[in-house]
Amino acid sequence: MTDTTLPLEGKVALVTGGARGIGQAIATVLAQRGATVAVADMRAELAEATAQEIASKTGRKTLAISVDVSSAESARLMVEKVIAELGRVDILVNNAGITRDNLIMRMDEKDFEAVVDVNLKGVWNCCKAAVRPMMRQRSGRIINISSVSGLAGQAGQTNYSASKAGVVGLTKALAREVGSRQITVNAVAPGFIPTALTQDLPAELKDASLKMIPLGRWGAPEEIAYAVAFLASDEAAYVTGHVLSVDGGMVMM
Repeated sequence: MTDTTLPLEGKVALVTGGARGIGQAIATVLAQRGATVAVADMRAELAEATAQEIASKTGRKTLAISVDVSSAESARLMVEKVIAELGRVDILVNNAGITRDNLIMRMDEKDFEAVVDVNLKGVWNCCKAAVRPMMRQRSGRIINISSVSGLAGQAGQTNYSASKAGVVGLTKALAREVGSRQITVNAVAPGFIPTALTQDLPAELKDASLKMIPLGRWGAPEEIAYAVAFLASDEAAYVTGHVLSVDGGMVMM
């Protein structure tokens, strides 16, 4: 019988972009549910502070790692470090992401490339690095963070929407590739979640978003984390290739 109080006991989870916002909430909830958590982020000092905070709150072992997910070498070294220090990788959460919003007429090519390199290529790099050890252990959970912008599009976000739509396609393709090794690959598509990533959005866009949400409110980072924790658990062992929208009904497909 599964211990539902600590469903992730004995598991090692790696969360990219784990130092702030949604990533921090995900890392915290996974630790609360029993996982040993590696917090990976571009900024080493933020990763270290978050890892220490989670360890203090939960009593769980944590590891802080500096990573540039847009670099295949950096992603590979990240996974190798987790395995060397924590023994294995059971759960990979690809949460690292950036925005460079603008209308396409004003968007610089470099801003398109930067967003795709982190948000899409970064997911590919991390999946590639983690899949081989997961295949050897014949188990694993990969959860990729997409967005409702990747499902429905968003004006001023051709780069971001394209990258997050790409994450959906990558998720489904990889789920087919590795399913025979009992590795599940799913995506979570958050709606409007106030974080550092969204704080610079125009006020009129924020106000307009509320009118599009049937539940009439914005979400909280923890609500994304709970969805990730479910997909990371044994209870979701028969769920793969799925995109779970956590958006208050903003996009219904």
